[in-house]
Amino acid sequence: MRQEHVEPKDRSAVRSLLRLWPYVRPVRARLFGAALVAVVASCLGLVIPLVLKWIVDGPVADADPGGVWLGALYLLLLGIAEAVLFGVRRWMVARPLAGVEASMRADLYRHLQRLPVAFHDRWPSGQLLSRGTTDLMMVRMFLAFPLTFLLVNTTTILAGFVVLLFQEWTLGLVLLAPVIPLVIICSAFETKYAKVARRAQDQVGDLTTVVEESVLGIRIIKGFGRHRSQSDAFRALAGKLRTTELGKARLLAWIWTLITTLPEIAIGAALVFGTIEVADGGLSAGTLVAFLSTALALRWPVESIGFLLAMSQEAATATERYFEVMDAAEEEDTGGTAAPADPGAGGMVFEGVRFRYPDAEEGSAPVLDRIDLHVRPGETMALVGATGSGKTTLTSLVPRLYEATAGRITLDGEDITAMPRARLRELVSVAFEEPTLFSASVGENVLMGAEGAGEEELLRALSVAQADFVHELPHGTDTEVGEQGLSLSGGQRQRLALARAVVGRPRFLVLDDPLSALDVHTEALVEAALRQVLAETTAVVVAHRPSTVMLADRVALLSGGRVSAVGTHQELLRTNAEYAWLMSGAADAPGPSGGERDEPVPEPGAEALPGTGLTEPLGANAPAEEGSTR
Repeated sequence: MRQEHVEPKDRSAVRSLLRLWPYVRPVRARLFGAALVAVVASCLGLVIPLVLKWIVDGPVADADPGGVWLGALYLLLLGIAEAVLFGVRRWMVARPLAGVEASMRADLYRHLQRLPVAFHDRWPSGQLLSRGTTDLMMVRMFLAFPLTFLLVNTTTILAGFVVLLFQEWTLGLVLLAPVIPLVIICSAFETKYAKVARRAQDQVGDLTTVVEESVLGIRIIKGFGRHRSQSDAFRALAGKLRTTELGKARLLAWIWTLITTLPEIAIGAALVFGTIEVADGGLSAGTLVAFLSTALALRWPVESIGFLLAMSQEAATATERYFEVMDAAEEEDTGGTAAPADPGAGGMVFEGVRFRYPDAEEGSAPVLDRIDLHVRPGETMALVGATGSGKTTLTSLVPRLYEATAGRITLDGEDITAMPRARLRELVSVAFEEPTLFSASVGENVLMGAEGAGEEELLRALSVAQADFVHELPHGTDTEVGEQGLSLSGGQRQRLALARAVVGRPRFLVLDDPLSALDVHTEALVEAALRQVLAETTAVVVAHRPSTVMLADRVALLSGGRVSAVGTHQELLRTNAEYAWLMSGAADAPGPSGGERDEPVPEPGAEALPGTGLTEPLGANAPAEEGSTR
């Protein structure tokens, strides 16, 4: 889902940039020192016209070659001093500003880890990536250059005009004439450029999202031959960004032209009037040379205003985008303790649980509605239901990946909302249907499931998950699995994800169809080992096939977001038409949920014998699979 940006009505670039102060404060001494050095360097440039005046009215007028060479030496020393000071300024800000950028990026990453899953559901990953890379680079560039030179150039312009007015106030007023038009022009430019800059940075985020999705989904793109359509989609987004960037370039060209033209006209007018005054004897030639040299020295500070304003607006937009993420509320963690709901209510209890996704439309039906379920201590409960019945959503509520809209969930009598999240996620371990691995070693991926676990726990978990294939990898458990673990097969990734879930011997285990990618032989071996783990924990298992259901002590049937029936596998087969239909894989829809069946339905793993109403287990006359315990 793409994040659409709505321009805030009370947007202020200054207010946005002031939010950077907490990060800048630790290095403020270096920044202020660098700004002071730059101001001194810039003001040295204003001394050069005064030296020129002395040379023209003194040694040149008196035909003194020695004085001319002395003046030239002064000019050389002033130029060297100015260059050295600007170099010192750059050295002073480089290291601290790199630290500011690193600190902001670390805070962003830390904050992203603490944001609720609902936030990540709404935000494209490319938008988050661009905020942590491109936007922070713009902020650093602003702090290193525009921020300093907005101060330096403003000081230089003010000091320069004071010098001009002292040299010849009438000509100084001529140069001041463009000030009011320039202020109006810059204000209009700032407003327009802010909108275009925001649009461009949002489009960069969209483009990053497309690139990331194309890289991660390269197998799908190649498998279906969709490289042309993906290229067309990328080209369309790149075209939008190009159009926006050209709009920025047009605005910059417009402001640069006006900011350059108006001062040049004023300098030309001052030159004409000054020449007339020199001809009339009211002004010395040296004063006119010094005046014009000072005016020319002020050209860059004045002409750079548009460029500095543009960079400031981009930095303000980048800061807004950064704090859009940082302002998102983190997961609440009360860290308190709750009194047991009932001393006898151990295990995992769902009481009147209701859930609606945070971004759901107002008044829409909840995904889960009044769920009441008790998983007894040491029991394994299978969750069965049609696609979209809410099984995965229900399991996501246990480790508080989402917060229940109403009702409560207790673990051994303690409300999970009163537990610190760190403690809750030590008690509850999860294996998702989509096994996610990180660019790390096999061992690091598995041990992520239990802080402080060692080699012994790792080998045990691999054995339970029938993941002994890792010992045949080039470096064993130290083998890097690559991004998303795509160097492994789907079944191998799923077994490592299962090993990660069981490595810490959790008190509560949530498994979302953990065996879906396994072949029947490996599935039988994993089930046999998994039964030992399930015997030591309280577990909820999302099941889509009978073989997984057989791991459970009891089964809960979800239908329309509610628990419509609870019982053993055999009980539900006999008494619930919908459950029997789900387990049989029949094409015809079942009768009303929970109703008695009028006709016998074959049990899973059985097929009808031709011409009879009897059933025979599949493979009844075939030898049992090696290692199977079913």
